[in-house]
Amino acid sequence: MDIDIFNSRLSPKYRTMKQEEIATLLKKFNIVTRDLPKIKSTDPAVKRLGANDGDVLEISRDSKTAGEAKYYRFVVK
Repeated sequence: MDIDIFNSRLSPKYRTMKQEEIATLLKKFNIVTRDLPKIKSTDPAVKRLGANDGDVLEISRDSKTAGEAKYYRFVVK
């Protein structure tokens, strides 16, 4: 039986960022993609999204203090 990890209320929201969004993010923090925290291409969420090596993911989590907290991950092999 396959379980859809994105149907759980406990799972954060994942999305693959567009190139323009990545460029804006990198410029904002004055970094390059390899400076971002990494996520393996074998991660279940990465597989489910169909993300590829070199993509950048935005992960949104509900936060009691911030309302919504966003995290970014660079997909690697």
